[in-house]
Amino acid sequence: MLYQEIVQAFNKAKVKYVVVGGVAFNLLGGSRATADLDILLAMDEDNLKKTIKILLKKGYKVKQPVDPMDFADKKIRDVWVRDKNLKAFNFYKDKSGYEEIDIIVESPVSFERARQDAVMIEAGKYKIPVIAINKLIKMKLAAARERDILDVKELRIIKRMRHAR
Repeated sequence: MLYQEIVQAFNKAKVKYVVVGGVAFNLLGGSRATADLDILLAMDEDNLKKTIKILLKKGYKVKQPVDPMDFADKKIRDVWVRDKNLKAFNFYKDKSGYEEIDIIVESPVSFERARQDAVMIEAGKYKIPVIAINKLIKMKLAAARERDILDVKELRIIKRMRHAR
């Protein structure tokens, strides 16, 4: 798994996170190319600082011209959401050009709600908390991009097949 090192570090540090987006889609049984890792986080300062320190230590940088640690400050983050229309805070790895991690800020499903029924998926020796299919469908319908609508159709098929068993 492309983000194995990050998942391992998050789990070791007890970061409160849930995988969403394209990686979650694939882990739940879908199939499409995706390179970025989208996550919902508990947005408390301690969890955010822990997450950001891990990402920086692993060689990730932010695209925005800001100090990434400022994201952990609720007052500053709220200004970015209100004045800059921040929807996700992006980290990328310079060397690879395609490893990106988005911390989702604006979502129709909160971290707390996603965490309630997250599915723990084993990938090698690691367990990854992944958003439940119904909640991923809700997020994708809200995004309403063409690929998200296609993902929703496939997720509904996966859901029906699981219920038919």
